[in-house]
Amino acid sequence: MSTGRGIVKSLARSMATAASSQNASRSPTAIVLLNMGGPPTLQDVGPFLHNLFSDKDLIPLPFQSRLAPWIARRRTPKVTDQYAKIGGGSPIGSWTDKQGQAMVKVLDEISPETAPHRHYIAFRYAPPLTETALDKIFQDGVKRAVAFTQYPQWSCSTTGSSLNDLVKQLKQRDPEGKVEWSVIDRWPTHAGLIEAFADRIRTRLNSYPAEVRDRVVILFSAHSLPLSVVSRGDPYTTEVAATVYAVMEKIGHTNPYRLAWQSKVGPSQWLTPDTQSTIEALGKAGHKEVMLVPIAFTSDHIETLYELDLEYGHLAKEVGITNLTRVESLNDSPIFTRAMADIVASHLRDGVIASKQFELRCPGCVNEKCGQTKEYFVGKSNVHL
Repeated sequence: MSTGRGIVKSLARSMATAASSQNASRSPTAIVLLNMGGPPTLQDVGPFLHNLFSDKDLIPLPFQSRLAPWIARRRTPKVTDQYAKIGGGSPIGSWTDKQGQAMVKVLDEISPETAPHRHYIAFRYAPPLTETALDKIFQDGVKRAVAFTQYPQWSCSTTGSSLNDLVKQLKQRDPEGKVEWSVIDRWPTHAGLIEAFADRIRTRLNSYPAEVRDRVVILFSAHSLPLSVVSRGDPYTTEVAATVYAVMEKIGHTNPYRLAWQSKVGPSQWLTPDTQSTIEALGKAGHKEVMLVPIAFTSDHIETLYELDLEYGHLAKEVGITNLTRVESLNDSPIFTRAMADIVASHLRDGVIASKQFELRCPGCVNEKCGQTKEYFVGKSNVHL
């Protein structure tokens, strides 16, 4: 009997070795994680802001080429001070790398037919930039790549901007299209994402005394958008709201909740209610326990560590909220990184190029790059106004 078990174990080891050897001989499947990025050091703040304000997809400005550098220079000292207060730089690069490592480890297990998988980081405004990721992909001999947005909810200003830049760089670096690409362009209600948020919320709620727990106001906060973008038909607000409702369904609607918008930039009209005025209103109404949930971010960065934790933490005390807390960001949540792997595995298995929503342009779209990007991935005949 022991001999039989030994033979089985030996065969299993041989099969695993053979599979590993076969995977090693394949070109890797690239999973390219798209996000805005953040300055890793204080010296990087200026270039980061210059890139950010130069992006017409994110912040459309008159005379952008002249105005963007001026705004960046004006804001650099203030923003540098903010980054100094959260540790001297943005942690988004570190968290994205950790998430990518955990994701591909699971992917190799659940999708061996597309293994080995390798993650690449393509940030829009800070290193590693899109072109850096592409250069590494070509060096590694990649033949199959997936552009995986780390914005769960689509916006033309975020995912759209990253994909526009990706296509621009691909046309320059791979004009013959030697790498086969597909896109995971949104995932606002994926079960794993919802469970990851719900798990963080349950953990934080349980830190409140039992006698007040069901009275805690859950305040979901997402990055705002200019109304000019929303009025063109950008689906961001509806997709964020879908995430919020799915999370509340998951936790059983145990608490009152609201959705507000943060991080407005400039004098133009943006989404309301903003997070600051919502906190002020809750304090004025007599609420003492409020819990912030960064619902459109998948890791910590300046908008969670400085804006939510420090700025709004001070504000809450001023308006009489005695217990303002924040749900831990998804960061290295194993539920979340497993969700990332599941999303990619399903995408590879289904063989789709992008979602059906990706094919549809906003009704008021005025950005030629948007249409060109969609055509690059799904073909002109599949892009609809």
